[in-house]
Amino acid sequence: MEQQHITIDDNYTGDLSGTAGAQRRTVPGATIIKMSVGPMDNNTYLLTCAATGSSLLIDAANDAPRILQLIGEQTSRLELLVTTHQHHDHWFALAEVADETGVPTAAHPLDSEVLSVTPARHLTDGDTVTVGDLTLEVIHLDGHTPGGITLALTEKTEHGRVHLFTGDSLFPGGVGKTPDAERFTSLMNDVETKLFGRFADDTAFYPGHGKDSTLGAERPHLQEWRERGW
Repeated sequence: MEQQHITIDDNYTGDLSGTAGAQRRTVPGATIIKMSVGPMDNNTYLLTCAATGSSLLIDAANDAPRILQLIGEQTSRLELLVTTHQHHDHWFALAEVADETGVPTAAHPLDSEVLSVTPARHLTDGDTVTVGDLTLEVIHLDGHTPGGITLALTEKTEHGRVHLFTGDSLFPGGVGKTPDAERFTSLMNDVETKLFGRFADDTAFYPGHGKDSTLGAERPHLQEWRERGW
């Protein structure tokens, strides 16, 4: 039986519940495809430079055959596989995807030892990742895991809207789960300083599970999150 193509919806909402397909958001200079994979509904993101066709994949989380199908159908120039943090549900498919594509992998050194593939590149705070004409900044957020990272893409426009790929460090409604109060405080401090303290309200962020949001929608609740402790 002929394999069916993955359905890509260009009416982007960021909400993949109830769909077996994926959604594509077109922004100045790039496209962002979001697809949910595996039993924990992990988000995997395929980011492609509009000018060159070069792509990177963020979190080869699960269902390697489906991720490989998405890559095969949507890009011919995959250049890097980035893992946002060490939790198994975000890299279950990494070894198979890396093996099948031959593409190098990258992660923060504090989270790299447990991954199924030793990263070809370590990403630390302030580093940049180049994909075609796109440049993404690496932002280290310590708390959900020691080496959690966010990737920040700034549009090459006059306003320069920012898109953040936050892994499990930031969700609509709060920061990611932490093992204790000390780690929660660390994550809240980093999220407030490095994300909310730097970027404008229209900054979009794309988490490791579930729906997207903007910093402006979440900013009024920061003190509430800190007071409740999660």
